[in-house]
Amino acid sequence: MRMTRVVVLLVVFGIVLASCAPAAPTVAPTTAPKAPTTIKIGALLPLTGSAAATGVKLKAAMEVAQEIINGTYPDLTIPLAKTAGLPNLGGAKIEIVFADHQGNPELAKTEAERLINQGMVGLVGAYQSSASKPASQAAEQAGVPFVCGSSSSAALTERGLKYFVRIAPNDDMATVMFLDYLMYLNEKFNANIKTIAVVYVDNEYGVHAKEMAEQWVKNKYGAHGFKIVGTVSYPVNVTNVDTEVQKVKAMNADAIFHASYIADITMFVKKYKEANVTAKAVMNYCGGFQDPQFTVNLGKDGDYFTGDAAFSAEKLATMPDLAAINKMYKAKTNVDLDGPALEEFASVMVLAEAINIAKSTKGDEVMKVIMSTKFNAPYFTTGAIKFNAKGQNEIPASFMVQTQSQKYQAVWPPDQATAKPVVPIPDWTKR
Repeated sequence: MRMTRVVVLLVVFGIVLASCAPAAPTVAPTTAPKAPTTIKIGALLPLTGSAAATGVKLKAAMEVAQEIINGTYPDLTIPLAKTAGLPNLGGAKIEIVFADHQGNPELAKTEAERLINQGMVGLVGAYQSSASKPASQAAEQAGVPFVCGSSSSAALTERGLKYFVRIAPNDDMATVMFLDYLMYLNEKFNANIKTIAVVYVDNEYGVHAKEMAEQWVKNKYGAHGFKIVGTVSYPVNVTNVDTEVQKVKAMNADAIFHASYIADITMFVKKYKEANVTAKAVMNYCGGFQDPQFTVNLGKDGDYFTGDAAFSAEKLATMPDLAAINKMYKAKTNVDLDGPALEEFASVMVLAEAINIAKSTKGDEVMKVIMSTKFNAPYFTTGAIKFNAKGQNEIPASFMVQTQSQKYQAVWPPDQATAKPVVPIPDWTKR
């Protein structure tokens, strides 16, 4: 009986202990974080102010990229075109949030900071180099990728930034193109071009273009007989260029290099006609001349001007992807693409593809992809985009175009040409 009582007591004691023991923690089932349904990219552009007409068209080009990424375009070979959204992030859609910097560098920085604080995973823009510079510094401080489309100041990729890359050729590269093209004209067309005048807007873009021209002539092309006979600067908000044109005329240079925006170059050409300034060649850095509005503004007076560009409508017949992009863009703007618009389109495509490859919106992970990937770009004549250690696209798509019969014809290099260059430019009285 005593043994039975002991067993019963032990059983009861065990039950009591079990009831007093803390319960085993409940382990919640692990679930992977949901992929975002929308990925926001900030776009900085001059949507009001002196460059507003250009900014609105660049906005349209970015919107075309957004439509291609978010929609389904099975006939295009452009990355992300065949699937809706970013496939590696569950089909997340891209949303571009636009900000107007008005061509004001201080406002560009403020707007960049605002977009970053609103959760943008990357930035694109900002067209004017003077705006891209402070905006990209804000992105650098926040660790947010900035894919610059068309700003051309060589200094932008010389600052050691880790979150900034640029698609367009810089004005250093463009200057080399200009001088090589002039050598080609001298050799093949007996143009006898030796003296150069540089006309530039007094901001980040113009000053660096002027400096690159001076540097290359001094360090290399002076040995080939080229000489800069003078430079002429003018203010950003110029409204009259009479004085500047008279200075250019007095230089009587064989060639004129222009770093100007669309409104500026339009004024200069009108005054060149009025003052009968006829150089053998007039070269334009990427900025204004490439805008098709140039030929609309000037008609036949806009013929025979030359510049570097990533786009010529005369190439659409042999580039089906570019033709499709141009059709979408033209439906929004009633004009063909130009080089800057195509480069801004590319900036959105590259940033979106990098996010998709990284399977992440984290700045470091996205930048790692950007800096290590050769991006497929069938809308460029070179077919690809690849950034060097400084963030400069080392496969620039630009070629020289010349306005002929109000069309942008590719004239150099010869294997890209759709027409032969006209040199020297005919005198105004003979057009």
